[in-house]
Amino acid sequence: MAAKETDVKAVKVVKVRKRRKTPGAADPGAAPRGKGKGALVIVESPTKAKTIGKYLGRGYTVKATVGHVRDLPQRKLGVDVDNGFTPEYVPIKEKAKTLAEIKKAANASERVLIATDPDREGEAIAWHVAESLGNGGGKVRRVLFHEITKDAVTQALANPLDIDQKKVDAQQARRVLDRLVGYQISPILWKKVRRGLSAGRVQSVAVRLVVEREEEIAKFVPVEARDQE
Repeated sequence: MAAKETDVKAVKVVKVRKRRKTPGAADPGAAPRGKGKGALVIVESPTKAKTIGKYLGRGYTVKATVGHVRDLPQRKLGVDVDNGFTPEYVPIKEKAKTLAEIKKAANASERVLIATDPDREGEAIAWHVAESLGNGGGKVRRVLFHEITKDAVTQALANPLDIDQKKVDAQQARRVLDRLVGYQISPILWKKVRRGLSAGRVQSVAVRLVVEREEEIAKFVPVEARDQE
């Protein structure tokens, strides 16, 4: 009888040990291990932040940038035309509180995972955030997901990437062109047409094409073709 009781106790110990599973790298939904204080996940939308926060649970803090956190200055060109068209970025005044909260959360976190949108604007926001954080001593990484589901989010967090500088450069080129065209052509419109009008890198070229085409039409002289015998 004593032997049977000992066997039962042994079985119970084995069952308890099986239930004690330590989260590891193979479990992307698990909280980060180590001496740090968890991970900070940064997205663009506050709504996404709430949803993702519910998916991840303990060990993660989720913050939203609510769009861009840095941009070219409003009261000057902000582009060094004589030095490779280098842009001059400054923090957006309205985002000072948001950026301060992100920096505070980043300093208190073991890892920073920037999960802004998977397009060139999102990549640029990720780059601006990383630059604002001073790249966090190498703890800042980029994560990409194309749907807001638990599986997609946890899978992305388990496979962090580097920021795609080519996408960042593409966004910067667009932004610099917007600024150069807008700041140099808009004042002409104010003088020649009326104040308040703006010019852009796309609409300005499109308007010119339309005008040139209309001028060609106006100069066109129709010639009747003679019937050939």
